[in-house]
Amino acid sequence: MPKQDDPATFADRLSAMTDDEVFLRMQDLEKQSEALSRARMDLDDTLAFIALVETEIERRFPGQALQPYKEWQRKGSE
Repeated sequence: MPKQDDPATFADRLSAMTDDEVFLRMQDLEKQSEALSRARMDLDDTLAFIALVETEIERRFPGQALQPYKEWQRKGSE
């Protein structure tokens, strides 16, 4: 996954993405987080971007937390 610029630019791009694009971005960030964790590398930036994606998902699906993302993941693995 390419390195993101700054959080404000990333958040602006998120708001313009489709739901599937947002979910794909979350999936990529989770994979990146797992890889960095295994390599014992710094996760701070990745976790900050994950938090931005979580906020965007919650904005789009009020009161559902990350349930729409979890359902999307489940459908993709069937």
